[in-house]
Amino acid sequence: MTRHTGTYASPTTLGESVRAFVPHPLPPSEPALMPEVYADPNRRAELALARLEGVSGLVPSVDWLLYGAIRKEALLTSQIEGTQATLIDLFDEEAGFKVSNIDDVEEVTNYLRAFRWVQEQLRDPKGLPMSVRLLCDAHRLLMDGVRGAGKQPGELRRSQNWIGGTRPGNAAFVPPPPDHVAALLADMERFIHVGGTEFPPLVRVALIHAQFETIHPFLDGNGRIGRLLIAALFEQWRLLHEPLMYLSGYLKQHQSEYYRRLSNIRSGGDWESWVTFFLDAVAVAAGDAERNVIAVASLVAADRKRLLQSAKAGPASYRLFEMLPMMPRFTIERVRQQLETSFPTATAAVKALEDLGIVTEVTGQKKNRSYSYQPYVDLLSR
Repeated sequence: MTRHTGTYASPTTLGESVRAFVPHPLPPSEPALMPEVYADPNRRAELALARLEGVSGLVPSVDWLLYGAIRKEALLTSQIEGTQATLIDLFDEEAGFKVSNIDDVEEVTNYLRAFRWVQEQLRDPKGLPMSVRLLCDAHRLLMDGVRGAGKQPGELRRSQNWIGGTRPGNAAFVPPPPDHVAALLADMERFIHVGGTEFPPLVRVALIHAQFETIHPFLDGNGRIGRLLIAALFEQWRLLHEPLMYLSGYLKQHQSEYYRRLSNIRSGGDWESWVTFFLDAVAVAAGDAERNVIAVASLVAADRKRLLQSAKAGPASYRLFEMLPMMPRFTIERVRQQLETSFPTATAAVKALEDLGIVTEVTGQKKNRSYSYQPYVDLLSR
């Protein structure tokens, strides 16, 4: 039996009539999504998240891990949409270095701002709850001053959009007409707060992400906000105490399959394949993040040991070393500011780390020199 997951409307857009898909409210029905479909993949995903949570205690500060993980997610979710920025571009921009593709970097930093803001709202008892309004405000931050800034940032679309193709008539997918969007999102919000409790939280996240992408409520930025919604739901339901996982890495690696599984929900009612794909993505991404945590902890521990055994190292170089996981690219002036010390003391601290091969000078210049904690940067860039 084929499941019908929506109906079609026939709006006229740019002078031609199109078939716009209007999804049924969650959860899937006729037939319902059965536990035997998702029980094993869900168990594997939950176990992988528990292991990731467990290894996060290997480092003295979870902020070190968050610094890299959040930036990787911001970068990868933006790369899915065609952004060309790299992790080094992001680190360089934060260090105040000159970056060539600054427009792409701004898109990534906007995602970081939007994510942090959503997290703050959800953690603040007086903040906005998980809601359409929260997503609209995140969208405003995401689109601020970048490509798509002219496409109603922070507002639900008032015109028909489409995915793929050169015009609505030859599009791969036409989302619901604009006059359906608010009601569809209200249904989705209800499902977040009171519906779907018969499903494990990870399965609910999978259903909600697919529903959001099908509604496609904004004129631009739907993919990134939809993936930010995943992170927000992880926060809402405490699936991870800190956002240490970068799920977009798996989704980018399997991008065509990601889109195909979402498309098969609309065309053939195949929720089952999408949910198992999503749960597999969580399990793999959590495993990747776990290995990354162990590698970061091992690298930092080995470098710290060498530093502590060095006769030339002093208190300033120890303090600088502890800052490196959150300041992997830097100038001596930035070190001076961070350590709140003199230029000669900052220079000596950097020199102690450079002599040990922990940091490397990257410009080859005599003046205005820049440094990198390169093994750490390479590890995060893998």
